[in-house]
This record gives sequence, C-alpha cells and structure tokens, in this order.
Amino acid sequence: MRPLLKRTLTTLPVLWLVVTVVFLLIHIVPGDPIVQMLGDGASASDIESLRHAYHFDDPLHTQYFDYWRGLSHGDLGQSLRLHDSVLHLVLQHFPYTLALTLAAMLIGIGLAIPAGVLSATRRNRWPDRTLGLLSLAGLSFPNFALGPILILIFSIALGWLPVSGAGNGPADFLRHLVLPAITLGLGMAAILTRMVRTSMLEELSQDYIRTARAKGLSEHTVVFRHALRNALNPVLTVVGLQFGSLLAGAIVTETIFGWPGLGRLTLSAISNRDYALVQGCILTVGLTYVLVNLLTDAAYAIADPRMRH
Repeated sequence: MRPLLKRTLTTLPVLWLVVTVVFLLIHIVPGDPIVQMLGDGASASDIESLRHAYHFDDPLHTQYFDYWRGLSHGDLGQSLRLHDSVLHLVLQHFPYTLALTLAAMLIGIGLAIPAGVLSATRRNRWPDRTLGLLSLAGLSFPNFALGPILILIFSIALGWLPVSGAGNGPADFLRHLVLPAITLGLGMAAILTRMVRTSMLEELSQDYIRTARAKGLSEHTVVFRHALRNALNPVLTVVGLQFGSLLAGAIVTETIFGWPGLGRLTLSAISNRDYALVQGCILTVGLTYVLVNLLTDAAYAIADPRMRH
C-alpha cells in the first residue's frame, strides 16, 4: 500500500497542472461567451450586466482562485449554455463515455491477446504475416474514417445495427454500443497485437521456457501459464496509456455516432465557449486517467509477484 500511496500523492501536481492549463487556455481562446449567449444584437449594458453576474469582469487570478475554492467544495460551476450545474451534467454524460471506453478496451484486449500469442507462436509463418498486415492496417486507419464506413455497411446497407444514439433499455443500449465500440477498439487491438507479439517472443526465448518444455509440460501450459503471464507487464503499461487515448478518441467517435457521452458534451462546450463546462469535462477525464494509471500499477503486482517488492 505504501508505494500506491506515494504514487497517489505524485498525481496531485499532475491534476493541478491539468486544471491550471485548461483554465488558462479556455480564457485565451478568442471569443466572448456572453456575446455568444445573447447574440450580436445585444446591448452593451446587457452584456456588461451578465458578465458581472458570472464574474467574468473579475481579474483572471481572482477567477482562478474562485474556481479552486469551488472545487474544494465539490462545486464545478454552472453551465452558461445549458443553465445547469456542471457536476450534474458530467454525472449524466460520463457513464456513457465510460461504457464506450470499457467496451472498446474489451474488444481491443479480446482481439489482441489471442492474435499476439498466435503471431508469436507461429513466427514468420502465414498467420504471423497476415496478422501483421491486419495490425498495420488498423494502425493506419483513423476513427473518423472507420466510423462512417461501418455505418454504411452495417447500418445502411445491411440494416443490422442503429446509426446513432444510445437507445432505450439494456438490449437496445448494447445494439447502439456495438459500432462505436468497434470503431474505438480496433485501433487499440492493432497496437496491442504488436505489443503482445513482441513481448511473447522475448519470453519464449528465455531459459525458463526451455526448462519447462524439457520437463515435459504441454505447449499450452508453457505458452499461457508461464510465458503469457510474464509477458503481460509491458502490455498492461500500454493498456493504461491507451485508456487515455480512448477517452480522447471518444470525442470524434461520439460525434460520428451521436453518442451522448462526455466527449460530445466537451466538443459542444468548446464551440460555445462554456468555460465551466469545458473545465469540468476535462478535469473528469484527467481524474479518470490518473485513476486508471493507479489501477495499472496495482495490476503489475497481480500479474507479476516480483513487482510487489
């Protein structure tokens, strides 16, 4: 627990930096949120009155400390456009993004581990070359191109899956989740497949693997019980890093599929100069990413007992 506690304490400066950078950047971006709310035809007195009501006429450092004061009390502010608390909006949309990200991770890991193991155990044979070509294609194909292609094939041409939205009810929700999760998950699967292959090849060349085979253990036991478990550490590192990439990629994917998640909400808040909502959304993503990295560190000790020391 002591290393995890130290790791948790080191994340506090990261969160401070995330909040500070986002706060400064959103105020530097050209455009006035008050003018955008009221329209170009609003009078100067109305603009100044509303700017004073939201404390936008205060000095920047005063707004910064007021924002931190609100965070210390669990107050993320009020959305300018939606007229609702940022915390309520985040809690309303974040579960959709989390479900999409976890589904994409399951698809990526579920495809990558068998493919990487098969590629490593069939090195330089046709399965290895085929999977290498497919993983290269997956790395080269962006989400904004793959998503519309999947919609054209599975929604418009075949009519198997819905185009957009999240549906009503668990079964309908899962049907709406399939295409955006595949769009996000295939890119991750391509990265992890190459990582699993490289790590497995390194482990299969170790002395303990030759000893296990000399003792008469089955190839299945040697590969999956010994080599794969020791090969998981670098893969876990990539999975933790890719979680943040999936959260960032969800902005594009949610926009393509009309998914009501945090990414789509963030994009809308940026376009409307909704300062508090942008800060709340990005802070939530930052907190989630930090938490996933902590869980990744804990997973090291589970996958490899040597890491506990």
